Amino acid sequence: MKYDINIDLENRSEEYSFGEVAKQANGAAWIKSGDTVILATIVIDETEIVKDDFLPLTVQYIEKTYAAGKIPGGFFKRETKPSDFETLTSRIVDRSLRPLFPKGFGHPTQITIMTFSVDAEADLQILALNAASAALYVSDIDINKSVSAVRAAKIDGELVLNPTLSQLKNSTLDLYLSGTKDELLMIEMRSIGSQKVDTTLVMDPLLDPTMSAPVIMTHVSNALAEDELVDILQKTQQLLFESNAKYEDSFKEFKKETQAIEYKAHVINDEMVNYVKEHHFLDIKAAMNQMAKSERSTALRALRKKIMLIQEHWDEVELKDAIENVKKEQVRSQILNEKIRADGRALNEIRPISISTNVLPRAHSSCLFTRGQTQALVVLTMGGPKDAQMFETLTDDGIQNENFMVHYNFPGFSVGEASPVMGTKRRELGHGNLAKRALEPVTDFNGQTVRLVSEILESNGSSSMATVCGGYMALKAADIETSDTIAGIAMGMVSEGEKYAILSDIMGLEDHDGDMDFKVTGSKEGITAMQMDIKLGGVSLNILKEALYQAKEGRAHIIDIMQEAEKKIEFNEGVLPSTDFFHIHPSFIGEIIGQAGKTIREIIEKFEVAIDIDKKEGKVKVTGKSKNGVQAAREHIEGIVNAPKVPKIEYKVGDTYKGIVKKIVDFGAFIELPDGTDGLIHISKISDQRVDKVSDVVSEGDEIDVEILEFKGNKISLGRA
Repeated sequence: MKYDINIDLENRSEEYSFGEVAKQANGAAWIKSGDTVILATIVIDETEIVKDDFLPLTVQYIEKTYAAGKIPGGFFKRETKPSDFETLTSRIVDRSLRPLFPKGFGHPTQITIMTFSVDAEADLQILALNAASAALYVSDIDINKSVSAVRAAKIDGELVLNPTLSQLKNSTLDLYLSGTKDELLMIEMRSIGSQKVDTTLVMDPLLDPTMSAPVIMTHVSNALAEDELVDILQKTQQLLFESNAKYEDSFKEFKKETQAIEYKAHVINDEMVNYVKEHHFLDIKAAMNQMAKSERSTALRALRKKIMLIQEHWDEVELKDAIENVKKEQVRSQILNEKIRADGRALNEIRPISISTNVLPRAHSSCLFTRGQTQALVVLTMGGPKDAQMFETLTDDGIQNENFMVHYNFPGFSVGEASPVMGTKRRELGHGNLAKRALEPVTDFNGQTVRLVSEILESNGSSSMATVCGGYMALKAADIETSDTIAGIAMGMVSEGEKYAILSDIMGLEDHDGDMDFKVTGSKEGITAMQMDIKLGGVSLNILKEALYQAKEGRAHIIDIMQEAEKKIEFNEGVLPSTDFFHIHPSFIGEIIGQAGKTIREIIEKFEVAIDIDKKEGKVKVTGKSKNGVQAAREHIEGIVNAPKVPKIEYKVGDTYKGIVKKIVDFGAFIELPDGTDGLIHISKISDQRVDKVSDVVSEGDEIDVEILEFKGNKISLGRA
């Protein structure tokens, strides 16, 4: 393969080849970085144009398992449905490139990105976007801007740009920026993991001063403060701008001649606009007050039909655009000039919130979270390590296990649409992933597998943030340890020239007619996850900083309500599994297990629990359906560990002792000797007379005199003394 250009970037270099492969596509780019090879192509259908007001763009990122020298696992030995990573990567590329297409572009467009070879250190999401942008830039479509991505990590407190995957695994931050050489278009951010901090307790001065102060481990998240995030954004954005300038300078000589294509004529009919303003402005305002999408659409459709009865010669599609134009203008004008939103709220006002926990009696835990006309039912199920989701990636060896899952479902009835419930869509996968990234850094799963399912029952803006809030409450309703309270809020912005207004807790109308969709999750102190899409072409960091602090105020308000609801949680006792972790000295493990596992089986049967013991480190995990049973099992184990130790006796054949009958079996009885050692007296030795049933002679708990007859390995054979 002949490479046309080589571009050196921060912590990475990329080689590009144009015109050698996929020559029938409108644009194609073959990219090599390290041992990673990716092909991106773009094809448009010049014969068709979609008349609806949307861009018919489809992005598919496809991984080939041969790229890592693997054969697909499972029954089918070929690639099948996209993995979650492939779908999320496709979504990132789509959101980054969609703003580039000119207004009126209506041709069905397909961007395909295929990974042919993979380097274990490659950031495939960065390379996928860069390859797709290069293919689009050199294509014959009239797009002359490069879009690329930069990832930022924070390792040992230091900022690292374009980290390798190994470096990213040691980072407390994962920040993904995409944009052009002068505009920031998209942000994805999450804090990674958490840390266990040693905390030394302050000792009571009245206690023995020779005693050492106990140390406990505290779970602390790596949430990022707003000022630090803005500082990192500023440094990362600068590299993004510089990289795109390099790309454009390098790619321009390979750009194909731009073809003349038809654009959708999207001209607003001024006569219709003026008519609607003059005769039906109050009807538009009334429709705006119908906050639910279905109700608002019904009201606007009824208005359109009403006008068409009078103006029969008008084109109904043009009238629809005119009504939409008046509605959008009124929404934006009212926000910018009057500082009042369509539902009467102030710019920073949060809609009313109600929270009900454990509304499902047989689920492990649940939360019904309602904010305005957005409602999420979030249900939690707990499991063990075997319940984790297994998955494979190209850049990792072997099977990986995911022990925290967030699944988001958005049925049509939540927005009043008569549509069937189908498979998981990209948007649903993306929203679930955002909620997972928000909650994971503050949650201590202690080896458990946890699945959260968010069923959106009603939606009028920011159902993903309702999932975050409801998800946190479901975690607490399952008595799962968290280091902080996490809430999510969706922000928006409306701007006109130098004027702008930042909106807290946006509803669907403001999302549709606004210029920015900005979701931020975190505690009162910092941010755990963030997602931002900018529709107007870039946003200044000063405005972004203002939006971050307004979001912080909104989160604090929501968190106060959540913490009050947390005090009222009643657990689903008898349904909610309970797990306890504690340590014992490894030297006591043998006593807990007992001879041939006898003791531990008795504990499991008596308290109805499962017990896992790490014999090397002395870690004990007790799990059961009843919290009381788990606690009782722990106390029993600790009783064995803390019980006074009886010195072991060196038994000899012929010695006699008093023993206690512990268990009767068909062939004899097990006798506990004075130091706790067990011996067996056979049925033939239990009496001088013939015995048909051992229980005819002795009962459990009886004290009898026994003689040591012989030793068989570790077993002691007894007779009556």
